[in-house]
Amino acid sequence: MDDRGIVIVGAGEAGVRAAFALREKGYEGSVTLIGDEPHLPYERPPLSKPVSEAEAVRAIVAGERFAETGIAFKRGQRVAALRPSEHQLVLEDGEALGYRRLLLATGATPRQLPIMSACGVLASDRIHVLRTVEHAAAIRRYMGEGKRIGIIGGGFIGLELAAMGRMLGAAVTLIEVQPRVLMRGVPEKLALALQVRHAAEGVELICGVAINAISADSDSVVVTLGDARRIEADILVVGIGAQPNTALAAEAGLAIENGIAVDAQLRTSDPDIFAAGDCCSFPVAIYGARRVRLESWRNAQEQGSLAAANMRGAGEMFVGIPWFWSDQYDLTLQVAGLADGAVREVARSLSPGAEILFHLDGEGRLIAASGLGPGGAVARDIRLAEMLIAKAAKPDPGALADPAVKLKSLL
Repeated sequence: MDDRGIVIVGAGEAGVRAAFALREKGYEGSVTLIGDEPHLPYERPPLSKPVSEAEAVRAIVAGERFAETGIAFKRGQRVAALRPSEHQLVLEDGEALGYRRLLLATGATPRQLPIMSACGVLASDRIHVLRTVEHAAAIRRYMGEGKRIGIIGGGFIGLELAAMGRMLGAAVTLIEVQPRVLMRGVPEKLALALQVRHAAEGVELICGVAINAISADSDSVVVTLGDARRIEADILVVGIGAQPNTALAAEAGLAIENGIAVDAQLRTSDPDIFAAGDCCSFPVAIYGARRVRLESWRNAQEQGSLAAANMRGAGEMFVGIPWFWSDQYDLTLQVAGLADGAVREVARSLSPGAEILFHLDGEGRLIAASGLGPGGAVARDIRLAEMLIAKAAKPDPGALADPAVKLKSLL
């Protein structure tokens, strides 16, 4: 390493984890962390949870830790250009930063509905997405008695906000154009169980209907559906997924494939530039090096740590198993692995109201497990299932179905 040291672009979970992991692993060169928000780095999962406003903004690390560890944190700064041939970044204010190794942890941006542009409502203060603390604060103002919240999108964000709205007293209507919620990555049985729970809590769920138009004025927003129904609300939240922030990498000539393309060591097409977290796609060894991109808190943490090691020359491979979780009301959904490609599903009942589904491929290999239950009812077994997936295990289906057989014994 020369004296230009390591620069990290992106002060989210992956970037912050990488910066501090460098120090923990004994790196003594310069470390610069660049974040485009004016705040200290914060956790994003609490933004969609029914906690107090103070609890919703949870710092990843205390501010004094940057000085204590010798990490230069440039907050509220954007990178205007990346020049790989010169090993240099240029900030919007004109400052040039040289680097020996660079980590791109630029995250993702909420997707917008194309119809919003056509309807001229992109700039309406009645229509929101959720990514930042400012977004969360704007939405939270309408989470209370007498308020009407419309949500487009039946994924994790949309459903968590629907639960939050109902728990805080607002009327909630959720619109999903697909036939059911959680179409991507969650088994139908568990997704429908969550739909039933939301309906029981008073959420109006509308699935399988197109959106024809969206209009907004200073008082409300109206969504017109394909069947001519009109949904009027005080605010509309659009939660239809996110797209990776790849513009900086693409303009610099780095390979892009559903995100910044990296290898198993998180190295991009430039040997001195790495990427981690929501912004990158990577091969997953256990699934035949299939390339995936994950928007996951734990994935960002794991990849941040691995990128730190590999920028120092460790040469370690990413071996993590995709894992997701979502809290809605008193229920927790956890998914380990990738279930597409499964040909058999085995159910295991746990405590009352808790169930795990195991997904097996054509050779009997466990490739994914999905669980839903109150509190932490499924957490331990999902963790054990994750270990079985990592071992490419072919457990006996009868043992998987029998709650009397401890999953640990199958390891």
